[in-house]
Amino acid sequence: MWHRGTVRETLLSYYRAMEVPEVVVVGSCMTDLVSVTPRLPKAGETIHGTKFFIGFGGKGANQCVQAARLGARTAMVCKVGEDSFGINYIENFRNNDVCTDFVAQTAAAATGAASIIVNAEGQNAIVIVAGANLLLDSADLAKASKAVCGAKVMVCQLEISPQVSLEALKMAHNSGVKTIFNPAPAIAVLDEEFFTHTDIFCCNESEAEILTGISVSSRDEAGRAGLALLQRGCHLVLVTLGGEGCVIVSEDDPTPKHIATNAVTTVDTTGAGDSFIGALAFYLAHSPHLSIEEMVKRSNHIASVSVQSAGTQTSYPYRKDLPQDIFS
Repeated sequence: MWHRGTVRETLLSYYRAMEVPEVVVVGSCMTDLVSVTPRLPKAGETIHGTKFFIGFGGKGANQCVQAARLGARTAMVCKVGEDSFGINYIENFRNNDVCTDFVAQTAAAATGAASIIVNAEGQNAIVIVAGANLLLDSADLAKASKAVCGAKVMVCQLEISPQVSLEALKMAHNSGVKTIFNPAPAIAVLDEEFFTHTDIFCCNESEAEILTGISVSSRDEAGRAGLALLQRGCHLVLVTLGGEGCVIVSEDDPTPKHIATNAVTTVDTTGAGDSFIGALAFYLAHSPHLSIEEMVKRSNHIASVSVQSAGTQTSYPYRKDLPQDIFS
């Protein structure tokens, strides 16, 4: 027979385990200021738009919210301003069941913002002002170290200080946590340790081109860029190709593999890459038995759903709205 103290300790251990985030994202959050127009304006040109709305974005937050909507226990490590945008963002995280224990606020900068123009074909142009995101520092990361090191998956990008992203990658990688790095926005000169401390290096065509100098406008060129990134120390590289799916290359199998995606009617591509990465983080945490090809195929499907609606996080599907066989 168990003693009362033993039962209590067991229950406490159970609830503590339940609270440990499975997916931790160290990254950015931005308030999206979105204008919908028939076409993208030329330099110096003023045109009429058809719609304006304010939404929640930022690569890190997008990825975290998508993983949460699929059912992962998630936590966000980020910094917002002490302003209305920051307050609203914290509430948005809570509404999406994202742990906000490591969301810091600062009076030294405004919450990050992104000005987004979307045309009739769903293509976009984006200008970001990082603001408080760039004030996320090592001290903030240290406060989240237990969550980072105890997670199943850690994700980061380059909309915060690259040094903080690299520190997060090292912290997670050295603790045996699976790491996903999204080098966006891409910078031509990237510390080599980003490659060696990343389990899955996920970039789009333009980011791959900036990092390798190889033009990427086809599957074959994506494969060549992926191989070039492998040579820099990556373990597995995904080069995403929008509506064309993505190409996988890895140390174990350096032959480029193309994974197609569903053909859909595109409304807005904003944040589709983040939906893909959030879904991939979910599958790494919840379905490690799946092959990387199958994870990518399912993540492609989820991202393809997101482009069929306007907005960024507003377009991200919930688990209940998706075919349940992709969760088996």
